[in-house]
Amino acid sequence: MDVLMPQLGETVAEGKITQWFKSAGDAIAPGDNLFEIETDKVSMEVPSTSAGVLTEIRVAAGEVALVGAVVAVIADKAGAAASAPSAVKPAPVATGAPPRPSALPVSAASLATPPAAASVPIKLDPFFEVRTPERNYGPARLAGGTRVTPLARRLAAQGGIDLAGISPSGANGRIRARDVETALASGKRAAPAVAGPSADQIKALYRDVPFEEVPLDGMRRTIATRLVQATQTIPHFYLTADVEIGAVITLREQANAAAPKDADGNPAFKLSVNDFVIKAWAVALRRVPAANAIWAEDRILRFQHSDIGVAVALEGGLITPIIRSADTKTLSAISREMKEVSARARERKLKPEEYQGGASAISNLGMYGVREFSAIINPPQSTILAVGAARRQAIETEAGGVAFASVMSVTLSCDHRVIDGALGAQLLAAFKRCVEQPVTMLV
Repeated sequence: MDVLMPQLGETVAEGKITQWFKSAGDAIAPGDNLFEIETDKVSMEVPSTSAGVLTEIRVAAGEVALVGAVVAVIADKAGAAASAPSAVKPAPVATGAPPRPSALPVSAASLATPPAAASVPIKLDPFFEVRTPERNYGPARLAGGTRVTPLARRLAAQGGIDLAGISPSGANGRIRARDVETALASGKRAAPAVAGPSADQIKALYRDVPFEEVPLDGMRRTIATRLVQATQTIPHFYLTADVEIGAVITLREQANAAAPKDADGNPAFKLSVNDFVIKAWAVALRRVPAANAIWAEDRILRFQHSDIGVAVALEGGLITPIIRSADTKTLSAISREMKEVSARARERKLKPEEYQGGASAISNLGMYGVREFSAIINPPQSTILAVGAARRQAIETEAGGVAFASVMSVTLSCDHRVIDGALGAQLLAAFKRCVEQPVTMLV
């Protein structure tokens, strides 16, 4: 049996084997851990699904392989390897190579034999999607009604091709990747993009300055790609508001003091201000349902519940685990879940479904003393709330006097394709009400 590099999420194109738990010649039983892999987001152990003898290791520890690549071979007890017929076997790639996908969606739980390879060549999309020339996935429409496959749209964007000038050859008048490639070959390009300086050109500017070169790992490379994509494709606008959090601080202290304790005297929960922020943001999105939505190219998707991503800093990057249906969960449940997913995120143990999706996210830099900042939206989400540090500030009372209050500044980044200024203002106002009157978000 061929052991394949598993798929750990729709956008994961490759994995790095960090260690092997078995050596060539070892007997293998179902459920035995074979190797540990690390992607740009997570690391996990991969078990065997069959018994036999590990006869060959094709990808050594420290090497990177494409999803679907054959990384090892397990023979049956008779000694004959049960190799998958017509399996697509991508070769391992160097660590510095750009991510490329596999045609085989292989789960980590099941290293099953892949289907026979297609009779047509497989197209590898540099934006982490695989398409064959004969298949179309969810085509979008141009202004004139012409349908365009997602791969064709991305290839056109990368090559500077005007889709309006391409004659479709696909079924029902669709523009396919092959049409874009033909246009590229014929020189039908828009104005060439301005290329940035090369690495050698940049280093030449600092030839007299001591520096250390830090190779990009998969996480940093993915973060760079997605942030460039976000800033180039999402029309951001920003709204900032000051929010009084005195009521939240008081309620938090009361809740923590009243938390039940176990036999050792440890409290059942310990709420943080960030737990209240997550709950308030989730409730605000539920109360302004038009903002609890994302852009999906030819439509907008609106959600019934609030799935909130919360940015967690890791060594060399960050990840945003998702708190599902946060609007329906208690503060103590949110607190426990955040502590658990944050710990596993820092160990790179999250599953893809735990950090993919969501309509909005929160980035809190208040603990670093940052007063105010704006965050970049993480596609396909449409909003992100940047939370600053709380501070004591003089405010005018209703009676015309002056008092001091605990205030924090928050900045909402919005995707203007989904959320207009007035809608964003309504959403921010709903969040402000939840924080300044926290009892209202508990009922």
